[in-house]
Amino acid sequence: MKMNKIFKVGFIIAVLFTMAGCNSTNKPAVDGDKVREYAGDLINRSLYKQAIEQYVKYLNEYDIDAREQANVNYIIANTYFDRLKDYENALAFYLKIKHLYPESSLVEETNKKIIACLERLERSEDAQQALDESVQLDPSKVEKKRPGAIVAKIGKREITQGDLDFEIDQLPPTVREQFHDKNKKLDFLREFVATELLYDTAKRAGLDSDPDVIEGAFQMKKSIMVRKLLQERVASKIDIQDNDVKLYYEANKDNYAEKDNDGNIISEKSFDQVKDKVAQEYYLEKYKDAYQGLIEKMILAEGVKFYDNQVR
Repeated sequence: MKMNKIFKVGFIIAVLFTMAGCNSTNKPAVDGDKVREYAGDLINRSLYKQAIEQYVKYLNEYDIDAREQANVNYIIANTYFDRLKDYENALAFYLKIKHLYPESSLVEETNKKIIACLERLERSEDAQQALDESVQLDPSKVEKKRPGAIVAKIGKREITQGDLDFEIDQLPPTVREQFHDKNKKLDFLREFVATELLYDTAKRAGLDSDPDVIEGAFQMKKSIMVRKLLQERVASKIDIQDNDVKLYYEANKDNYAEKDNDGNIISEKSFDQVKDKVAQEYYLEKYKDAYQGLIEKMILAEGVKFYDNQVR
């Protein structure tokens, strides 16, 4: 019996090694140098996003040494920085070089670019910290700081101005506008702290394992995913020009006129007087049409059927 078990284990290990060996022979059909040459040609023709895609493919699919990997990541980072002005993605690739290829000769230049990215992203505190790290013999000894002054403390936990600004930035644009006022920010900060205190207390009470909480979290996640999808598939596709809004106003002018109790027009309002309202209503109409079109396509694609006579 014991020998049979050993044989089975040995057989499974042999199969796994065989599979690994088979996979290792699946080399890309195109030579790696040609892929890199192609990516370079894309950059020369100002096709920067497409070039980055090919460089990433080169990194992921080809067996290249650490020096080459660092060089390609540096090209990608510089393309984001210099050509696309996408400082967040540039920062991510510069940080990748710093942490994954610390022996690279590019690290010194990379540190400078990290600071430049942070400055362009208006993260002065982080930029100063990166500068401190770049001149320290042992960067781990540099005191870590989050951006901005400390605006509140919960026990030993610090809440900085950067934390506060981040939370406000997560709000919808129409709501966010009201927080330019300092007193409004203070109100938001106190509400934020209150929520954190309640959350900590609820967690200590074990409510994170409560069935209702788990189900509610699932429903919330589903709702957020749907909103994200609608943003990508509907809202981002709506392009409204000033002329479109003007035409919509002309076609619905009576709806914006001042009327008496019997619905008779007393006076018309000019386009400039109601422009914002017209734009909002036109956008909502376009959104509704786009939303309905998306749902109809999905219903058709999934073969959905409704059995109205079964509904009681």
